[in-house]
Amino acid sequence: MLSPAEWEVIGLSLKVSAVAIAFMLPVAFALAWVLARTRMPGKLLLDALIHLPLVLPPVVTGWLLLLAFGTNGPIGGPLARWLGVSLMFRWTGAALAAAIMALPLMVRAMRISIENVDRRLESAARTLGASKMRAFASVTLPLALPGLLAGTVLGFARSIGEFGATITFVSNIPGETRTLPLAIYTALQLPGGETAVTRLAVIAVVLSLLALAASEWLVRRSPRNAI
Repeated sequence: MLSPAEWEVIGLSLKVSAVAIAFMLPVAFALAWVLARTRMPGKLLLDALIHLPLVLPPVVTGWLLLLAFGTNGPIGGPLARWLGVSLMFRWTGAALAAAIMALPLMVRAMRISIENVDRRLESAARTLGASKMRAFASVTLPLALPGLLAGTVLGFARSIGEFGATITFVSNIPGETRTLPLAIYTALQLPGGETAVTRLAVIAVVLSLLALAASEWLVRRSPRNAI
């Protein structure tokens, strides 16, 4: 059985991941659309910047977030002075770190899904009198939806497992920023914490497997794989 503190960790992890994905979903889709459907100067650089968190040490990503969103940072400073909003040592900061780390996987899956949509179907809809928006809503979006959902689920799984950027940016505060990976790390440092580590690790494995299975199932429902 899980202790109340462990249930709190799981609930916080799910909340952080849900907020992270909800915040990043429109951003990821917009970036995926730009990469898949436009020819713009600097597209290669944009693609590299989006995927940078995949290859950077997560601690470096957390440090960059600390510089940008800290009290004296170019973004964090104005937020604190003008809106009274601070992400430092808050669960919202953990959500931001998780969102940044999940973004590359989300964009990659969504971009592939958008690229797999047959543009001839969109042209046919336009020929029949549909506007660009209606063709998008009635043709492009339904065909790309399995891939978009797969990217969302994959990003959710990545955000649950986020550790390095989170602990660097918002520390490891019980009840505020201590998500599942941080709780496992904390339990490893305590004498006799092996039992708690085992319980939390099993939950992390189960959540990750479920997310990966759901993502794979959705990918198989994409138009190209359905043929």
